[in-house]
Amino acid sequence: MELVIGTKTWSTWSMRPWLVIRRSGLAFSETLVELREENGVSEAAIRVHSPSGLAPVLKDGALTIWDSLAICEYLAERAPGLWPADRTARALARAAAAEMHSGFASLRGECPMDLAATPRPVELSAATGKDIRRIVEQWNGLLARFGGPFLAGGWSIADAFFTPVATRFRTYGVTLSDYGDTGPAGDYCQRLLETPEFLEWEAASR
Repeated sequence: MELVIGTKTWSTWSMRPWLVIRRSGLAFSETLVELREENGVSEAAIRVHSPSGLAPVLKDGALTIWDSLAICEYLAERAPGLWPADRTARALARAAAAEMHSGFASLRGECPMDLAATPRPVELSAATGKDIRRIVEQWNGLLARFGGPFLAGGWSIADAFFTPVATRFRTYGVTLSDYGDTGPAGDYCQRLLETPEFLEWEAASR
């Protein structure tokens, strides 16, 4: 398998399936396309691999998959343990990942991932505050229900989907207690930033 990804400093969409495939133990090669190149250079380079012109892309023989969540679902069919074995935990982990995949537009726009940035507190909009409160609520609810240390107990694809969020909270100085956190969300956020897979990605981005 070949995973085509964008610049590791910025590409949250690429980080998620990369963390999953590293955790899976499946053999893969990595192709990096530099993003933000002018005159359509980045899109042209990605289109060699992807019909959407966007990264990430997973290629497995004649099969090409060009969406991060679809890639992760495919990997889960290839390697056991990427979703929880328990049906309830699996359903709620999938719901959390899907909500992250399609939601939280204000947080994404106002706080883009930048692993090269020096962390500093910034003033955030009400819309972004609402996104953060929802994330805190979701994290605390799932951690309480399944006992941690990750959202559905053991590490799963849902945790990969929220790892870029943890980097945003760090970069923009977000204190979760300011957004209603009275539970384990803060510790969970730090735990995501300490997984071996994320540390490997972060080191490569530098």
